[in-house]
Amino acid sequence: MYYIFLANGFEVTEAMAPLDVMRRAGLDVKTVGVTGAEVQSSNGVTVKADMELKALSYDDLEGVILPGGMPGTRNLKACREVTDCVRTCFDNGKLVAAICAAPSVLGFLGILNGKRATCFPGFEPELTGAVCTGEHVVADGNVITARGAGCSLSFGHAIVSAAVSKATADKVLSDMQCF
Repeated sequence: MYYIFLANGFEVTEAMAPLDVMRRAGLDVKTVGVTGAEVQSSNGVTVKADMELKALSYDDLEGVILPGGMPGTRNLKACREVTDCVRTCFDNGKLVAAICAAPSVLGFLGILNGKRATCFPGFEPELTGAVCTGEHVVADGNVITARGAGCSLSFGHAIVSAAVSKATADKVLSDMQCF
């Protein structure tokens, strides 16, 4: 199971576009309401999460995705259950993906030490230990980072490439008329 954590103030495109790409690729992925069953995005869109944080299970955990947005990123960083899950994924070689401001959570956890990474411009100082590339999407081992909302489909592509295959990711985006 892949979990996309939604906290109040998340960036809706950074959560929903990768979710769409992942589900089209056949991945088992659920949105997790960190701040309740209904979560309000940074631009006022309310999303009903598939599950609440209290239902989180590590039994079949395959990866986590952190959308950015403010104050969503700060809310993710402040949630012990989220940071514990991210740390567990990383420590066990599972997929850890973050976009926009959310790679700062990975920096806070020490996950980016020596890794190539990217983020929304201006958050580079919070990517502790990372080699910041400025690229739209960066995959380094089991960690995937992306710059922002405009990179959301490419971010989803990178996640599916890592979780399934590049050919599957290419087909999904081609079917979506992205190329």
